[in-house]
Amino acid sequence: MTDTPPAASRAETASKETWREALFNRRMLICIFTGFSSGLPLYVLINLLPAWLRSESIDLKAIGLFALIQLPYTWKFLWSPLLDRYAAPLLGRRRGWMLVTQLALLAAIPGFGLLQPKQDLWAIVYLATLVAFLSASQDIVLDAYRREILPDAELGLGNAIHVNAYRISSLIPGALSLILADHLPWRSVYWITGLFMLPGIALTLAVAEPRLARAAPKSLAEALVEPIREFLRRGGWRPALLVLLFIFLYKLGDSMATALATPFYIDMGFTKSEIGLVAKNAGLWASVLGGMLGGLWMLRIGINRGLWLFGVVQVVSIFGFAWLAHVHRPDTGLLAGVIAFEALGVGLGTAAFTAFIARATDPRYTATQFALFTSLAAVPRTLVNASTGWIVEQTGWLHFFLLCGLLALPGMVLLVRVAPWNTPTARSRDASAACGSTDSRS
Repeated sequence: MTDTPPAASRAETASKETWREALFNRRMLICIFTGFSSGLPLYVLINLLPAWLRSESIDLKAIGLFALIQLPYTWKFLWSPLLDRYAAPLLGRRRGWMLVTQLALLAAIPGFGLLQPKQDLWAIVYLATLVAFLSASQDIVLDAYRREILPDAELGLGNAIHVNAYRISSLIPGALSLILADHLPWRSVYWITGLFMLPGIALTLAVAEPRLARAAPKSLAEALVEPIREFLRRGGWRPALLVLLFIFLYKLGDSMATALATPFYIDMGFTKSEIGLVAKNAGLWASVLGGMLGGLWMLRIGINRGLWLFGVVQVVSIFGFAWLAHVHRPDTGLLAGVIAFEALGVGLGTAAFTAFIARATDPRYTATQFALFTSLAAVPRTLVNASTGWIVEQTGWLHFFLLCGLLALPGMVLLVRVAPWNTPTARSRDASAACGSTDSRS
């Protein structure tokens, strides 16, 4: 007679398997490529584009308003049912849309180099909005693809690896491209940057269509209504609203603090090469370390406690920018320390936050629910961040970063309701949820 192991034992076994095996399998390699391909267009918009505009003497208020071009990331859930219901002509429902969006981004990103900020500012706005739409659409299918290829025991770590690769992609528009801009015309810089979409295209052509992706919803109405109905019925509308409010607030302060990071560094007196070599690289490995540690630690402490512990580090890291603004001199050592600590906090916090979203997603409605949750998480980066340039000009950099730190606190307070520290079964349930389990739903 064989005893059935309890849920906690199964979660512990899954954790051990993830530690030993998941890091080195083919699915984790795919997560690296999906993260890189997903992050590159976004960092073109939030790192390279502001640096280009600022170097061409565009004022901070106008640059801050450019955050509004990222509205497609906020509203992508509106057309995610279309991508869930219909397939592109080639390669299947997931891979087909991956290829379409990636090819379009490969063509669109170099288009910035054909424009002049002072003469063609509105054309830049339109092109940036198109890039944001294509990037958000790519995210819909990449998120769904990743959720569908990863078994439950690998979902938490797979998402952490995806987030790390997402952050690593910032080195291209946020470091390499800035360095090149000191030596090459912007037209060449954008062409080179756009070519980094090729690894994602190669991945799309090389991988197979997920088994779960082959069963499309029977109608557009089903693709639209059922994911939302399931989420609201799961625990009632009030807990659902609390979850949505938490998703909005948890990354609000951090997102605002980094919205104008590159113009901030320029205003502190750093050159574009210093920003590329020091600021971006100092944060890279700290972010990777934070993401990996966060993904692995959650297998032991659970998602709930991860959100608490990593969230505290994330909040404290915001005040490093305030200290840099207070010093107000181009000290590369101080800059490296501030950026590294902020990146560590973001890496930890993002790992827990992504795992929380995975736990809130039903595998039956991957594309639409993932798009809904990540769209809401993108709201601070779009609507709220559009005001950052105006706030900085009214208050100065120091008080701006202090405000960002205060705005990070409400999300932490909501943890009492959405992810209590001492929930009786939190550890065993969260250890399973960090690996992608969604209780007993099939």
